[in-house]
Amino acid sequence: MRISLNWLRELVDIKMSPSELADMLTMAGFEVEDIEDRRSWADGVVVGKVLQCDRHPNADKLSVCVVDIGAGDPLQIVCGAANVRADIYVPVATVGTYLPRIDIKIKKAKLRGVPSEGMICSLAELGLTKESAGIHIFAEENLPLGSDVRPLLGLDDTILDLTSTANRADALSMVGVAREVAALTGATVRLPKAVSPTIEANNRNLSITIKEPTACSAYIGTVIEGVKIAPSPAWLQQRLQASGMRPINNVVDVTNYVLLEWGQPLHAFDDQRLQALAGNDAVTISVRYAKAGESLKTLDGQTRTLQADQSLVITANDRPVALAGVMGGEETEVDQSSTNLILEAALFESAVIRRSARGQGLRSESSTRYERGVNQAGLEIACYRAVKLITELAGGVVRSSTIADHRPPKTAWTKSVELRLDRVNQILGRIKKPDGTTGTLAATDIERILKALECRIEPTQKQVWSVTPPPYRARDLEREIDLIEEIARLTGYNNFCDTLPSQGAFGYLPESQKQLRDIRAAFRAAGLTELMHYSLVSRGSENQIVLTNPLFAEYSALRTEMISAQINAFAENQNQGNGPLNGFEIGRIFWQEDAQMREKDVLSGILGGDSYQGRWVRSGKEQPLTWFEAKGIIESVFARVGVTAEYQPLNLENLNYKPILPPEFCRPTLHPGRTANLMWQGKHLGIFGQLHPQLRQERELPAEVYVFQLDLDVFLEAITASKSGKFQAYATVPGAPRDIAFFSPVEMPVADIANAITKAGGDLLDSVELFDEYRGENVPAGQRSLAFRLVYRASDKTLTEADIEPVHQKVRDTISNELGLTLRS
Repeated sequence: MRISLNWLRELVDIKMSPSELADMLTMAGFEVEDIEDRRSWADGVVVGKVLQCDRHPNADKLSVCVVDIGAGDPLQIVCGAANVRADIYVPVATVGTYLPRIDIKIKKAKLRGVPSEGMICSLAELGLTKESAGIHIFAEENLPLGSDVRPLLGLDDTILDLTSTANRADALSMVGVAREVAALTGATVRLPKAVSPTIEANNRNLSITIKEPTACSAYIGTVIEGVKIAPSPAWLQQRLQASGMRPINNVVDVTNYVLLEWGQPLHAFDDQRLQALAGNDAVTISVRYAKAGESLKTLDGQTRTLQADQSLVITANDRPVALAGVMGGEETEVDQSSTNLILEAALFESAVIRRSARGQGLRSESSTRYERGVNQAGLEIACYRAVKLITELAGGVVRSSTIADHRPPKTAWTKSVELRLDRVNQILGRIKKPDGTTGTLAATDIERILKALECRIEPTQKQVWSVTPPPYRARDLEREIDLIEEIARLTGYNNFCDTLPSQGAFGYLPESQKQLRDIRAAFRAAGLTELMHYSLVSRGSENQIVLTNPLFAEYSALRTEMISAQINAFAENQNQGNGPLNGFEIGRIFWQEDAQMREKDVLSGILGGDSYQGRWVRSGKEQPLTWFEAKGIIESVFARVGVTAEYQPLNLENLNYKPILPPEFCRPTLHPGRTANLMWQGKHLGIFGQLHPQLRQERELPAEVYVFQLDLDVFLEAITASKSGKFQAYATVPGAPRDIAFFSPVEMPVADIANAITKAGGDLLDSVELFDEYRGENVPAGQRSLAFRLVYRASDKTLTEADIEPVHQKVRDTISNELGLTLRS
């Protein structure tokens, strides 16, 4: 926001220079991006009177003027403006004056043979407008000749281009900045007075209805009749121009002036046009959402299609006349022919205006303030202030003022916050005192700061206060930490002591970060590429966490799993001719459970296709990735990080592993007969399986594609446990291998058999490995032949047959008796 120091000085006493004020505001959190010193634009430009104006003897478009500047002999100035004439007061740049806005230094010169001793200036040459049709002519009479023109043109001012943070909606107004300066300097704020207008009764009938109280909490409609539209006085135009606004007419300029002064957007309707548009003298102004098919031509000349149930509109007898809080309609605008007005002052909900403005691709000064939040306690003040200025500058009488108010009671406009002195000093630390010593903030310091912020404080117990912020800071000061931040700001961040660690320490990676790096390295070593996807997805399952204000419909909820995005990436790469995508991703999933929002870190990936496709070793024939090849890739990663996982059949119809993959996702996505549940020491580690044939066919994917998703917390726990054991030296004696084969039911997991063999073999059994599976001839129906290789080894000697045979027999007994399997060898 552009801040005029002359305007600001009317509201609060400022004794420091513009640069000092800018530094103070910047240190307090209000960044001053630029200081525009307008005083230099017309330094040396004085008031002059044209005594005589004659045509140039050698140029048709030039005039030779005799100008009195109140000192010495009148100056002869050659002027090319078409509007120059005798007996007018004009700004004159004397010889030696530098005009920075056009980068010209005035010198004595000859123009077509006629000497010229200065320049009569236009507003463009003084930097007030971009273009000017001619020189500027002062409307005032009997101006003191030779006096400085800067006070007359508003150039005796300095403008601060100030940026406030999003939480400081109050700083988008001159009153808000004045309050901040007063709090920082201890000065007193002089707020503009606003009293309720005197209403002269008549039969004007105006009713107001708010159909969406959650979108509009209050609406004031004030009828003013008999106004005269004209240009605003110079002081008002200059203040608007200094703030970056273009003057239009006295009524519209007043609404913009009050917006800048109080931060409350206002809008003026032409009452007669409003009645004509409504088709009735009895007008009902309503606030509602737009209906399907409605449109509105706004003040910028654009016809806008309104979005049903999203664009908030103001209607006259149910006909849209304005886009609420954003921009008025062209059909009811105030122009030179207007005589009767309806002044709107309303409170609109921030999120509603933000959505409405974004839907139309339209931002305005009004919408900017509504989006950040308008002070609901200042509605009447801004309205009364505008009515007073309109009647002063445009005449007219107030006929009626109607309000529809759905605001909560005033006692609920702001809430009390408990503030503890101990907590303040605990967070902020020690401060530097004026006498050079250090210490902590005292209770008196905190009370002084809070009172400067216009907070109401009440001690509740020793060194504890109940603090009630003013209404214009109610959105910002809601917690104890917010108050502590304000105390730090007003104390001055540069006044706090530096606190350094007691001793230095070398940097290091936490164990969890090391493990994540190891995991990434293991997957890359296995040939997988790391993937990254957005956490935001489109809405789908019921347990999703849905955003209340999404950017797009495609990003309106948080993901409950990561496999869908990887399937899309796999399909996209294949469609682009990039071949199969073998990738992994570490990320976070989110879901709702028992009305609670939950989240978990997971590791997922996708494998598939033929990595040798097109290569000469396979004669260009495609060979799908088999289950065991995909499983081998996963197990190679597990082996690299020291994790041993068990594979158990997973029943997709009775899935109770919701945190990792929701059942409603698994059933249509994973193959019912080729999906395994990964276990580690009785804990669910994750899921590994093949994509469902129907899904593969719909997405035109390769014959066999595999996906996995692991619980990262359990995976990291397994890695930590594997590395917590003692180092085992390499064997110095040979092992004794033994093979054992037997028939096993197809549905019996191999992992259960291997666990039983390991338990039976005890300490002497060094390893168990399945090396053959056969189904077919000479194998009983419903069974398969399995062959395991067992290696026996002792650490201190070479085993003999007498050492091995009892243990191996125990293994055979376990297989035949406990597991009930038929031995073949």
